[in-house]
Amino acid sequence: MAKVLLEMRSITKEFPGVKALDNVNITVMEGEIHALVGENGAGKTTLMNVLSGIHPYGTYSGEIVFDGRICQHQGIKDSERLGIVIIHQELALIPYLSIGENMFLGNEQHRRGIINWDETYRKAEEYLRIVGVDESVRTLVKDISISKQQLIEVAKALAKNVRLLILDEPTSSLNERDSKKILDLLKTLRDEQGITSIIISHKLNEIAYCADRITILRDGSTVETLDQTMDSVSEARIIKGMVGREMSKRYPERTIDIRDQVAFEVKNFTVYHELYHDRKVVDNVSFMIRRGEIVGIYGLIGSGRTELAMAIFGRAYGVKISGTVIKDGQMLELKSVPEAINNGLAYVTEDRKDSGLLLKNSLMHNITLPRLDYVANKGRIDRDREKQIAEKYREALGIKAPNVEQLVENLSGGNQQKVLLAKWIYAQPDVLLLDEPTRGVDVGAKYEIYQIVNQLVEQGKAILLISSELTEILGMVDRIYVMDEGQIIAEMPRSEATQEGIMNCIMQHSKGEISA
Repeated sequence: MAKVLLEMRSITKEFPGVKALDNVNITVMEGEIHALVGENGAGKTTLMNVLSGIHPYGTYSGEIVFDGRICQHQGIKDSERLGIVIIHQELALIPYLSIGENMFLGNEQHRRGIINWDETYRKAEEYLRIVGVDESVRTLVKDISISKQQLIEVAKALAKNVRLLILDEPTSSLNERDSKKILDLLKTLRDEQGITSIIISHKLNEIAYCADRITILRDGSTVETLDQTMDSVSEARIIKGMVGREMSKRYPERTIDIRDQVAFEVKNFTVYHELYHDRKVVDNVSFMIRRGEIVGIYGLIGSGRTELAMAIFGRAYGVKISGTVIKDGQMLELKSVPEAINNGLAYVTEDRKDSGLLLKNSLMHNITLPRLDYVANKGRIDRDREKQIAEKYREALGIKAPNVEQLVENLSGGNQQKVLLAKWIYAQPDVLLLDEPTRGVDVGAKYEIYQIVNQLVEQGKAILLISSELTEILGMVDRIYVMDEGQIIAEMPRSEATQEGIMNCIMQHSKGEISA
C-alpha cells in the first residue's frame, strides 16, 4: 500500500482584506503525480507557497506533516533541505549565466568556500542527460528555448535531491509538443526514481494525461480529491468541481458578421532579431483582417508570432523592419508605440507581468495608462474622472477586486488578464493584436475573456488572435494563418481546419527546411 508522503491539515492563510486559504486539506502519496486545480484565485499557488516556506510558519494556521514529521518552515531553504523543491511559473534562471552555473546557483559545489567548477559542470551534464536536454552546460541560458529552460529547472531541482517536486503552471508558455516532454519526464521520474510531484495546471487535458490523483480547490477551500487510478475522470467532472456548475460549452457562440471591408493589412513584413542583426525572425509575412473578423495565427514557439505582432505595434521589437501596414485603406508609418496607439492599434502582450501591467500600481492607473489624455483636463489628470472610468471597466469586464485602487499584484491571474484587456479596450482601438490572451487563466475566466473578445468583434473591431493552444484557435477564430520559421506557410478557414492538418503543415515545412 502506498505511503503518505505529505499531509497539509486545516491550512488557513489570510492577506489584508482577503482569506486566501480557508481550512484546506490535502494528502499526497509517495511516488504519485498529484494535480492541484482550481480557478484563478482559488488558492493553489498560495498553498504551495505555504508548503515551500515562502509563507513561513506563523503567517498561517494549520499543520504540515512531511514524511511523518511536523514541519515549521521559516524559509525556502528549510523545505529544500527536506527535498521539497518548487518551480514557479516565472522561471528563476539568470539569462547571462551558463546552464551549469544556473543549475547550482544557491547550491554551489564548493570545497572550503571555493567553487569546484569541474564538479559543477560534471554534475550538470549528468542531470541534463536525465532530463533529456542536449546542450553544452556552458551555453548561456538566454540562448536556449523556453521549453529547455523549463527542463533545466527540473534538472536544478534534481540536483537538490528532490523528493517532492512542485511545478506551478510548468507548460503555460509551451506548445503541445514541448508540454508533453515535460509531462513525460514527470512520469519517468515517478516510475524510475519514485519522485513525487504536485502539478498546478489549467490545461485539463494535461492533468488527465499525467495525474494519478486530483485535488480541486474553490474559493480557498478544498472541494474534493479525485482518483484517476481508480476511475477515468472527465474534464467536465473537474470543471464542475472548479466552478461549482456544469459548463456544457468551452467557447461562447457569436453571431458572425464579417464585412467585405478589409480593416487591417500587412504586406511583405520582415523583421530581424534585436540582438543578432543577421537573424531574420519574420520573413516576408503578409496577412489581412476584415472588419468583424477574428483571424488566428498558430505556430510553435520560435515561429515568429510574437515578434511579428510586436514589430507591427510601433516597432516594439526588432531591427531592420520592412514592409507595409495598411489600416482602412491608409498606409501607416508606425515608428513608435504611441504612434500605433494613436492610429487605433492595441497589443495585448503574452507576458502580462513583465511587459503588460504595472503590478505595484492600482487597477485604476493600469487601465487609464495607454490614453491619459482621455482623463486629463488642461494637462492635469482628473482623478475623479479616472476613477469613474476605471470603475466602469471593472464592472464591464467582471474584474474581481474590492475597488479600483486595489494593487494589480494582489489580483489573481485571471483578473490581471482582464485588467490588461480593459487597459487596451479603454484605448478605443480599431485593431487588437491579442497575443496568448488566456495564458495561465482557468477555464471559467477563459470563457469570460472569450465573451469579451466576441463582443469586441461584434462591434466591428478587427482582431488578430495569437495562441499556442490549437483548441483555442479552432474554437475562436474565423480564419487561420499557420506560421513556421518566421513565414506564413498556410491559410485556411476554420471550417476546413483540424489539429492534425495544422500540425502536418508545420511538420512538412520543417522537413523541407531541414532537407534544404
